[in-house]
Amino acid sequence: MEDLLHINKTFEKVVAIGSSIQHKEFEGCIFKHCDFSNSDFSNNTFLDCEFIDCNLSMWQVANTSLQSVFFKKCKVLGIQFQSCTDFLFQVNFEDCILDYASFANKKMPKTKFVSCSMKEVNFVGTNLTQAVFDHCNLENAIFNETQLAGADFTTAVHYKINPEFNPMKKAKFSTAGIMGLLEQYDIKIE
Repeated sequence: MEDLLHINKTFEKVVAIGSSIQHKEFEGCIFKHCDFSNSDFSNNTFLDCEFIDCNLSMWQVANTSLQSVFFKKCKVLGIQFQSCTDFLFQVNFEDCILDYASFANKKMPKTKFVSCSMKEVNFVGTNLTQAVFDHCNLENAIFNETQLAGADFTTAVHYKINPEFNPMKKAKFSTAGIMGLLEQYDIKIE
């Protein structure tokens, strides 16, 4: 990864734990079975890239551009996505562990989270209009001033969302998950 520009390359089994890889551009690249945990990837650009079965835990991404980036079967624990650049920010996740990540104040309409563990993820001030949480565990995820209009939670579990502080017109929920919207009222439904 010495070059500044990488186009349509596949990086496989790269181990760079605790490394600093900055000021690089990756376009159309695929990362498979890589371990970049605890690494500083600040000030990079990723355009139309895929991360498959990678460990990105505690990845530092300050001023990094993630434009149309797909994560599949990745560990993305504790990543502070809110520090990424906002311009064209677009990510999607499938079968990922996103626990303790933060998307605070990001614009993420139509983002898809499929079969992800999302424990204690921070969505404060995030725009998740029409986002999909398909079979996701949202245990202790934080929703406050989060735009949830049209979001789909029908197969999500363990979420607790206060409708008074999170606009959610036309959002979808399952009957089983309705308690996650009513918990703050301390009522019983039998």
